[in-house]
Amino acid sequence: MSANLSVAAYTYEHTQALFDGRVRIDGVDAAFETASLVSDIFRRTIEGRYDIAELGLTYFLRTFDLDDAPFLALPIFPNRNFRHSAVFVNTAAGIEKPQDLAGKTIGEFALFGHDAGVWPKGILSDEYGVTVQQCRWVIGGTNHPIPAFDWIPQPLPARLDVRHASEHETLAAMLESGQIDALISVDVPQPLLNGSPKVARLFPDYEAVERDYYQRTGIFPPMHIVAVRKELAGQTDLLRSVYRAFVEAKDQAELRYLNDAPKQHMSLVTPWFSSLFEANRRLLGEDWWPYGLGANRKAVDTFLRYHYEQGLSRRPLTSRDIFVPEFLDT
Repeated sequence: MSANLSVAAYTYEHTQALFDGRVRIDGVDAAFETASLVSDIFRRTIEGRYDIAELGLTYFLRTFDLDDAPFLALPIFPNRNFRHSAVFVNTAAGIEKPQDLAGKTIGEFALFGHDAGVWPKGILSDEYGVTVQQCRWVIGGTNHPIPAFDWIPQPLPARLDVRHASEHETLAAMLESGQIDALISVDVPQPLLNGSPKVARLFPDYEAVERDYYQRTGIFPPMHIVAVRKELAGQTDLLRSVYRAFVEAKDQAELRYLNDAPKQHMSLVTPWFSSLFEANRRLLGEDWWPYGLGANRKAVDTFLRYHYEQGLSRRPLTSRDIFVPEFLDT
């Protein structure tokens, strides 16, 4: 008899096969749900709507400070991105190098310590000596005003200067006007997309910087995991079926690009994609989007350290604390 499960994830190309039925979860009658904003999936997951769901790493980790943490994770990483490209500056703020961020007022998207913020702030500390305590912080929406995310714990380091933007302010406009000196955001500020000379990236050649970062560290930063409710954690066979299905859906997406390579990816509209594809395979390997803890342990351990150092976890967490035990050897 099939188990009935509610499952939620964003419809990436590497999860699409789960939604359209090309990949099924063995032994599970799964009702899949998505949302136009991935943060809506996070909120609904925290509110208890799903059995299994994609959840941002920081949103997931913050639940471990609750009296009864409701989730454990499967080592499935549906969203990952290099994040040197997530730091933007006002061109009149005197920020020529990362170290110049010290003492500045920095905007951050959605909450202090969103997933795309934890990574660059950790890197700024490790590699450039700039800590979160050295800056002032303004939280808000990048291109659209957003209210505070009151559905998730909001820990802050002691003696940190943090405020939320007003209900009519956007961080993009504040950056362009000089009200804030810099911005860390998953969303690209619209003035930059519009060609404003007042907004630039901290790392103009971010691709080269991010490729160098991967070559030195081996880290392709994960942003999200797949969370399961703790009451399901003991159902190993069921969870292995879930894990296999997510892996198969991802493998199908990768296989499409591999199979299109002999035809120079003529099915795609992006010019010179084949050159990019070849360069990525040389750097990232044949499975450039790996699941399982073995291939991601260093990245996960680094994020856990950053989360604690930035005051977002009360205690240092380890992989053994957060993953379903039977998946620690994946």
